[in-house]
Amino acid sequence: MFSAAYSTNCTTFDPKGKILQIDYAKEAVKQGSVSVGLKSSTHVVLLGLKKSPHDLAIHQEKVFEIDDHMGIVISGMTADARFLRKYMMNACLNYEYVYGSKHPTERLIAAIAKKSQVKTAHPSKRPFGVGLLVGSIDAAGTHLFETCPSGNYFEYYSMAIGDRCQSAKTYLEKNFEGFSGSTRDQLIAHGVQALKASAQDTDLTEHNCSIGVLGKGEPFRMLNKDELKALVAAVGGEEEKMQID
Repeated sequence: MFSAAYSTNCTTFDPKGKILQIDYAKEAVKQGSVSVGLKSSTHVVLLGLKKSPHDLAIHQEKVFEIDDHMGIVISGMTADARFLRKYMMNACLNYEYVYGSKHPTERLIAAIAKKSQVKTAHPSKRPFGVGLLVGSIDAAGTHLFETCPSGNYFEYYSMAIGDRCQSAKTYLEKNFEGFSGSTRDQLIAHGVQALKASAQDTDLTEHNCSIGVLGKGEPFRMLNKDELKALVAAVGGEEEKMQID
């Protein structure tokens, strides 16, 4: 009864004390395909399960490069994500042009949070319907941040967002204490295992998953299809071996 009267703008609270537009935006993030991020002391890995909107369409990209030292994986509305990605890329370029160094991560995340919060405080606007996992390396070390449509942001050792992400979170919660000392390949393997846990009835292939890797002395890059195929096969082989044992 209340939703029709209180869901048309971002400045009216419903009788339960909620702003429904923000709840709708958070629901859009939950409905997006699962995205996973995890970090060690030297590397950050971002993974996304890609969806195809139609049998005749290619899979939509989930992982994007922002700068040599930063990348994002998204869950929610892709159009909003591309808008924020463009803003972040321009901010990094401008900062490097003016100061001659890479943009500090938390400073950029705070700017994104402020931009998101402004969208929740004006009756003619709507919140961004997308959540970001931002992985980066700067002078302070490795970082993994989550941004929320409400304007909140949090830093994690590892995190999963999107549809059926609880299975991935469960895997990460059981193993995150060992991530700090993990090598690049070990961290990627953990990420694939977490993604596979939430994929459930979807078989991981080189076509429906994206992986971006960033390390100290290693600029952000996307793994190619041959690397993805080998990783998916290796994870599948380990599971078969465990079942036999």
